[in-house]
Amino acid sequence: MPKSFPVFDIFEHALVPFHEILSEKEKAQLLAQFKLQPYQMPQIRSGDPAVKAIGAQPGHVLKITRKSTTAGEHVTYRYVVE
Repeated sequence: MPKSFPVFDIFEHALVPFHEILSEKEKAQLLAQFKLQPYQMPQIRSGDPAVKAIGAQPGHVLKITRKSTTAGEHVTYRYVVE
């Protein structure tokens, strides 16, 4: 019997930040703005539960938004790898 995906939404947990996949246009703008190649970005594995939940594939760039007590909101980006 194949393993099934958890029956709960991991994004409802207080410690799991909001994840979203950037479009190709947004990805290109981000890389140009910071003069980066994707491999130079912090990475996240394709097997991460949050990555699986949103359907991201290797090569995608994720925008991760965390709530912060001091900054209000903290945005970070991750490059999806195998």
